[in-house]
Amino acid sequence: MSEQSQPRLVGDTPSGGSVMSFYLPKGAPRPPRIARGEGVYLYDETGKPYFDATSGAVVSNLGHSNPRVVAAMIEQAQRVTFAYPRFFESEPNVRLADRLTGLAGEGFERAFFVSGGSEANESALKLARQYAVARGEGSRFKVIARDPSYHGSTMGAMAVTGDSFTESIYGPMLRIMPKIPAPLTYRLAPGISAEEHVAACAQALEAKILEEGPRTVLAFIIEPIGGLSSGALVSPASYYRKVREICDRYGVLLIHDEIMSGAGRSGAFLSSQHWQGSRPDIVTLAKGLAAGYTPFGAVLAPNRIVETIAAQGGFVHGHTYFSNPFSCAVAAAVLDEVVEQGLVERAARMGDYLDARLRDLKTRSRLIGDVRGKGLLMAIELVADQATKRPLPAAMNAPARLTQYGLAHGIALYNRRANRGEFGDMQLIAPPLIVTESQIDELIDRLERSLNDFDHDLKREGLLR
Repeated sequence: MSEQSQPRLVGDTPSGGSVMSFYLPKGAPRPPRIARGEGVYLYDETGKPYFDATSGAVVSNLGHSNPRVVAAMIEQAQRVTFAYPRFFESEPNVRLADRLTGLAGEGFERAFFVSGGSEANESALKLARQYAVARGEGSRFKVIARDPSYHGSTMGAMAVTGDSFTESIYGPMLRIMPKIPAPLTYRLAPGISAEEHVAACAQALEAKILEEGPRTVLAFIIEPIGGLSSGALVSPASYYRKVREICDRYGVLLIHDEIMSGAGRSGAFLSSQHWQGSRPDIVTLAKGLAAGYTPFGAVLAPNRIVETIAAQGGFVHGHTYFSNPFSCAVAAAVLDEVVEQGLVERAARMGDYLDARLRDLKTRSRLIGDVRGKGLLMAIELVADQATKRPLPAAMNAPARLTQYGLAHGIALYNRRANRGEFGDMQLIAPPLIVTESQIDELIDRLERSLNDFDHDLKREGLLR
């Protein structure tokens, strides 16, 4: 990357910003300081625009500064911002619950609201456990998950996350839960077809349940469409149906972590709506549910689970800000926009266009080995060689490098290194659901220029021919 193309880093001073020092290595350049956002763009203090190509951390489904949501924030703030739900019910809480469960459909009659994705997954795990205890199945406590996967950064969520690096740090503090392989199909052993591998990954769930002891297994948690850990992994419908059948056979609850994929991003309100016979018992949502206008998350569950627990005294769990009336009002306004602007259907249409444009870009950039995803949750996998699928050196942290080239070309890309690149280097492409075709064209143009700079520097460094 030439000196002229380097991003202008505002506030790069030794004393600037105690918060960012938690994330940046000592001496690292500071990122641009954002002054405002509008639509699909963020603007730094110099006025430079950045296309928000990943909706932040796959959060800003409505883009920035949505007038309806901002008005709802002001209106609710003028009424009441906090009322503890153990003592008070609030109209925004009831209204949001009715709206959300209606969109989720049959089997999700109850909603529990929290402050984010990790809290949602923690709550879902506890809900499943208390349900088992209430049914006289106290021996069930093990939650099977996939490797790789990501379910959050709190202790319970990390215990079911498939990430060897975070486990190496926090493992001694956790009760690590059993894992089975995620059905990644980009790199397969010789002689194994994608269909065979996916079927084997589904069958691995039954094998793990039998290995652990069926009476000890509480739940199976999956991201129906993967996040950064698997690069927007989507499996055939047969995989989801087989998983559902196995869970039913052994009385295991199926939990769908839709923190990233839910709330319309996949082209359906819940991803399970894409695949008949795949419906989970519990769903977790966050991120796009409130679209970044307030920290928010939710657990959706059926009456049969909630009423069983309620009959024995209620859910033994809670957070200070659960069902906060301010956040509920904001999330309700977000869902109103999603429904009235037809953004779920739009995500399906724009997702098809984005998929086609990314596949076209792959023909022009040798750094793109694979394109996958659904709706407006897409990903590219970065490689050193398309033909052999050879990854770039793991020590390079290719997604982080691409992010820096992106900032130089006015495109903001979210990356979080999963498993230190053990399963490949994935870069999500997930613009706000309001994105237009012309804006997708702009996104692709900025991404291509960023990839070209990356390619040029890799050749200069002797890592590519």
